[in-house]
Amino acid sequence: MNATITKLAERIAAQVGYDKTHLTRTVAYRAVDAFLDGLPVGEMDALEIAAGWKWRARGWRSFTEMNWPDHDICKDVLPREFDIAIADNVWEHLLHPYRAAHNVLEMLKPGGIFINITPFLIRRHPIPHDCTRWTELGMRHFLGDVGFEEASIETGSWGNRAAVKSNFNHWARTGWRRSFPNEPDFPVTVWAIAQKPAA
Repeated sequence: MNATITKLAERIAAQVGYDKTHLTRTVAYRAVDAFLDGLPVGEMDALEIAAGWKWRARGWRSFTEMNWPDHDICKDVLPREFDIAIADNVWEHLLHPYRAAHNVLEMLKPGGIFINITPFLIRRHPIPHDCTRWTELGMRHFLGDVGFEEASIETGSWGNRAAVKSNFNHWARTGWRRSFPNEPDFPVTVWAIAQKPAA
């Protein structure tokens, strides 16, 4: 009964223009969606680490989930390669993020793409752990150190004081907001798009 009510509430909210997306994700999702709009996703095999609702319905040639605890990205490598791997607010929870990024690199085809979205200025949320935060510069160096093509790494970030404050006590939703001013010194989210070397 509760699931039915939740789905009905979400459908009504969408119909009246209320966005239930977490505020920390809205601008990152727009940036990544714009990037994906330029790719032939129907010809791509996608992997999502800790898959959620957002990326699966993109029309991929194939979509594979790698969910914890069945698969631990810090330890496990699936026995196939992918054109693209997506980690949506996962890397902050990993005890061994370098090992995990090496595993992603191993599962990507030559020239494959890794999209990593992580929070920065938000409260601790141990699910089951909360370990790490990166700035754009930190994420660029982290992915370069792991072996992604440094010249290919694109990063972005978004946030402001109000967004930081809005997540102190609960997870703020985008809601009725239509304006997303950015204060670079107060990022709530950071994202990166990196490519595995082609050869």
